[in-house]
This record gives sequence, C-alpha cells and structure tokens, in this order.
Amino acid sequence: MNISQLVAFVQVVERGSFSAAARELGVSQPAVTMQVQGLESTLGVTLLDRAYRKVELTEAGRALLPHARRVLVDIDSARREIAMLAETVTGRLSVAASTTPGQYLLPRILGRFLTANPEVNILLTVADTADVVEAVLSGRAHLGMVGAAPKGARVEFERLGTDEIVMICPVDHPFAQEKAITAERVAAEPFILREEGSGTRQIAEEALSSAGIEAGDLHVVTELGTGEAIVNAVEGGMGLGMVSSWVAEKALKLGTVATVNTAGFPAVRPLYLVTARTTPTRAASEFVVFLRTQLAGTR
Repeated sequence: MNISQLVAFVQVVERGSFSAAARELGVSQPAVTMQVQGLESTLGVTLLDRAYRKVELTEAGRALLPHARRVLVDIDSARREIAMLAETVTGRLSVAASTTPGQYLLPRILGRFLTANPEVNILLTVADTADVVEAVLSGRAHLGMVGAAPKGARVEFERLGTDEIVMICPVDHPFAQEKAITAERVAAEPFILREEGSGTRQIAEEALSSAGIEAGDLHVVTELGTGEAIVNAVEGGMGLGMVSSWVAEKALKLGTVATVNTAGFPAVRPLYLVTARTTPTRAASEFVVFLRTQLAGTR
C-alpha cells in the first residue's frame, strides 16, 4: 500500500469515475485503474463495484475510505509543517569577534537578525584576534569577525566591510574648532593610545606615520585597554585619542568629544569574516548572508 494508491482510490470515490479521477490527477485512466487494482491486491479485497455506470463502494471500500482520507490529511499536514520548518531558521549560532566589532557592530546586526529569526539562540564572545581564529578553528564558534587576517591561519577570511579610525579631542579643545591641524601640533599634545598589540593601535600608528608623525614622537600620557576607556579619558580632558568611529559615535553625537581634522584621518581598516573550512549550520549560513547584506555599503 502506498500514498499514490490511496490518492487514486479517494479521487475515484469523490469524482464518481476513473476517467474523472484521471483528469483531476493529470494522469491517464489506465494509470488510475492500475493504482486502485494494486491497492485491492495488497488488501485482498474488492474496494469498488464497477458493475454500474457510476462506481460504487463495496463494504470493504466503505470501511477503508475514512481511514484513507485521514491518512492523506495527515500527510498533507506533515508536508506543510515540514515546509514551514524549512523556511524557519532555528538552532544555535555562536559568534566570536575582536573587541570593536564584538562590542559595537555585531550586537546591532545580531539584534536585527534575531528579530527576523526569533527561533535562533545566539552566543556572542568577545576576544582578541588569535582567540577568535582558534574558536572558529576548533568549532567553539561557528564564525568570527576580526580587523586583521593573520597569515598562516587555517581558516577562511572574507573581507566584508571597513572600520574607520578617528582622532578625537575634548570638545573644548582648540583643535575642535580648527581645520587641517598640522602633524607638529598633534605631536605636541598629550596623547592616549590603545595597548600594544591592539589592531586599532596598529592602524592608528600607520595613519600617523603617513601624516608624518612617528609613534616615538607622540607625547603619550597613558595606554588603555579599550576604545571606550579612551573616549572617557578624552572626555575628561586627558588628551587626544584614536578610536574606531563606532566607539566614538555616541560621544560625537552627544557633543562630549570632537574629531581632529588632520592628515591621515579617518584611517580605514578592513573587517574580515572568519569561517572554518567545514559545512556551516543552517543558522550560520543564514547569518553570513544577512551579514553580507548589512555591510554591503561599507566595503
């Protein structure tokens, strides 16, 4: 007994003839006859009385009909439910990211993704670049996002967007009102840097160098471990600082810090998606597509 046999049987009963059932199913009349005969052979009984102009149910046929209809309804319901599951993204999504994208960019994008896919369970871990790569490589994270692509790493790097590094100063500093500040004047100011090894610091030092300011020429008053700490220090009047535009965004909008207009800034660094060389989960695949769309204008 199979589904096609049950469908043919029910259609013959409902349409009143083999020819009408064949038209409804889009097959030949002999094909419908063969399916019904196969069902009768399997059950060892006659289901339809073909002696009259209109097909009539036998006693066995009347007994089978409600069961056949129920089976077909259940199958249709199962198909629809499975189709809905195929359209719904579910499961766990583990993302690892370096400090700036992990604290400022991904929470926003993950929030939008979760709104569109509420059945996904998201875990976001913030770590340094080496740990992000290791998390993806080991399978602890489905994917990652970093600002640098270390050579020799056994993962895939895809450039998805960019991050701007801006120079900021206290809002009441003279630089806040001036344009085209010279390198010499910047070098003479108290300066706040990220810690050694930070990707933000590396890009900032490269931008300073292109503007004619070497790291050794700066009057560094402190080194801090996060961009947010630098923004707070600049707000407090400690000196100039260099941070991601995402980190400075809120303070710039509130008017508690200002950008310094000097050569080399804003500097731009790439943002890389980190993936393993394995088949991703459905949730991870869908998020990668979503992420590419969200960052399409920042490459």
